[in-house]
Amino acid sequence: MIKTTLKIDGIMCGMCESHINDTIRQSFKIKKVASSRSKGTTEIISESPLDETALREAVGKTGYKVLEIKTEPYEKKKFSLSRIKR
Repeated sequence: MIKTTLKIDGIMCGMCESHINDTIRQSFKIKKVASSRSKGTTEIISESPLDETALREAVGKTGYKVLEIKTEPYEKKKFSLSRIKR
């Protein structure tokens, strides 16, 4: 699994977050996407790396600008009862 983090200029409200998330879902085969207006980022979880040029293009069509793209391996956090304090 791959985690792709986009630094995006112009995310101002919840509707902006939704617009970007919907565009990513429609344009790419992904597992999960979440945007944050306070951080100015969008995080995408996918099975394989996404095409950076296509990401910039898809987001650009929505009126926002991708400033930076960071890709790293993603491992789902496992649930453990040992973490619970008693």
